[in-house]
Amino acid sequence: MNRYITELVGTFFLVLAIGLSVIGGSPLAALAIGGMLVAVVFMGGHVSGAHYNPAVSLAVCLRGKISPKDMVIYWIVQIIGALAAAVVARWVIMGKGIEASVIPANKLVAALTVEFLFTFILALVILNVATAKGTSGNSFYGLAIGITVMAGAIAGGGISGGAFNPAVGIAVTVMGVPVQNLWLYFVGPLAGGAAAALVFKVQNPEG
Repeated sequence: MNRYITELVGTFFLVLAIGLSVIGGSPLAALAIGGMLVAVVFMGGHVSGAHYNPAVSLAVCLRGKISPKDMVIYWIVQIIGALAAAVVARWVIMGKGIEASVIPANKLVAALTVEFLFTFILALVILNVATAKGTSGNSFYGLAIGITVMAGAIAGGGISGGAFNPAVGIAVTVMGVPVQNLWLYFVGPLAGGAAAALVFKVQNPEG
């Protein structure tokens, strides 16, 4: 139970940082998001693995570090945490939502590619810094993970919205992003997480 509570709390604060900084129009949104992720990864890494992302949980499951049953429960609590954060963010900012439009058809492939690639590198970084034998016991894993998300948000946020996380995709839809964009935040990230698990096994054949 402690793992599931940790995943819920960590996802809640990650999504709350996303919602408040993006809705509020902060020019430092990417820094706030990456910084919060660093904090909650260090908070929960030793308890749950600090996934806070269904695509990461998929990658970790395919890597063999959690069971399919645990993966599904992680998904459920991550989505609950994300939805709760979306509601709180909209309430705090007096009902205001994220201003976003439907991604046009001629940019869908680009948006999907961005969601796939940056989720792929995020999951691959997590697998290598938090689950590999060669980096066991390191003290830098939280920084590596947070910086990866921050870089992805800066580089790709203007193209796809920069979710890299199905739970975040659901939350930002509640916060005002058109529901027509939601599939991108499932297909791209989940495919990226699965691909990362495959590449990790090539990098680390010893397991």
